[in-house]
Amino acid sequence: MTFELKYFLKILCFMLIFPLLNGQEYTLIKAKWVFDGHDFQNNKVVLIKVDSIVAFDEERKITIAPNCKRLNFPEGTLMPGMIEGHAHMLLHPYNETSWNDQILLESQAERSIRGAIHAQKTLLAGFTTVRDLGSEGAEYADVGLKESINKGIVHGPRLLVAGKAIVTTGSYGPKGFAAHVQVPSGAEEADGHDNLIKVVRDQIGHGADVIKVYADYRWGMLLTAMPTFTQKELETVVEVTKSSGRVVVAHAASEEGMRRAIMAGVHTIEHGDAGTPEIFKLMKENGVALCPTLAAGDAVSQYKGWKKGVDPEPERIKEKRHSFKMALEAGVTIVAGGDVGVFSHGDNVRELEMMVDYGMAPLDVLRSVTAVNAKVFGLNHLGEIKTGKLADLVVVKGNPLENISVLREIEMVMLGGKVVVK
Repeated sequence: MTFELKYFLKILCFMLIFPLLNGQEYTLIKAKWVFDGHDFQNNKVVLIKVDSIVAFDEERKITIAPNCKRLNFPEGTLMPGMIEGHAHMLLHPYNETSWNDQILLESQAERSIRGAIHAQKTLLAGFTTVRDLGSEGAEYADVGLKESINKGIVHGPRLLVAGKAIVTTGSYGPKGFAAHVQVPSGAEEADGHDNLIKVVRDQIGHGADVIKVYADYRWGMLLTAMPTFTQKELETVVEVTKSSGRVVVAHAASEEGMRRAIMAGVHTIEHGDAGTPEIFKLMKENGVALCPTLAAGDAVSQYKGWKKGVDPEPERIKEKRHSFKMALEAGVTIVAGGDVGVFSHGDNVRELEMMVDYGMAPLDVLRSVTAVNAKVFGLNHLGEIKTGKLADLVVVKGNPLENISVLREIEMVMLGGKVVVK
């Protein structure tokens, strides 16, 4: 055998064997409890190579490199990184600054800086992916925030962004100004077949991952929620969006707004306050998921003076409890999303606590914020502890089946195989 061939074989062997010996490429995580996105598993560990899960099994069944990094959490629960289903990264709580004043008085620079801070808080809270559903007057700053996170300029979760939500002319805010005063809108106005096609395509071209429409809004008499777009208009939006491989999500709080959006083929209904058994049955039959945003209404009610735990529940809260119960009974797919931004970023678990309080089983809530959200949002590489999935993982102290609030007790956050909190 020639020297060159021997040298080549040595190099080849080194290339094949080195990854197994180089423990720096591997991380083994062991915890007292493991939730895989669907169920709790016993006596299993997770082996990660670089950014992906390469083994999920009993430790004795896994070949482990000698210098593999080990992380042990004897009182913790290991689970997939949580996925926030409805947030506005560029908003902050309305009891700090009203929505109108955020849109009209805060510069895009300020709002973008706030967004970067909000992203960090969200990641530290164990939420490794966020669906951001509208920049609320900040143009495409959410797209810029997503790109900045992807480039490593700021730390934050993976983002799916909607850019500017689409509303009908005259329906959205800010409002309350004299007719001669021109103010910017918190979303993009569009009407009719041709205009809607152009706006949807323009938003996709600017980097929107999803298209959000307001199927209704508080523009009825006495500011009641009433439909905005016709069903044909919504069908146009869905048709154009689907041709790009994207989906449409709809803000819909009224019965008729929900019905039009469902029949038009939207992917998720956001809020769904006035849903009825018939509407939820229609959602189930058409495979439309519900993002209930329980925490947003709860927060707004408290901003208006309700002392939770002291005062009786307002009618709005009672009605929300009832509609959520109807959705559960109808078997509608529930995605976890709190409309974060109405309340503080980093307090995302508030929605999960309320889902349990409103009657959803803790195990189903855990599934909702991980595997279910991943499936509904088309994130096939996330939401589960499974070989081949990206290593977005969280460890919390305690067992969330026993007390959902332990999801606030973060011991570790891993994003793409890199520990960002420990």
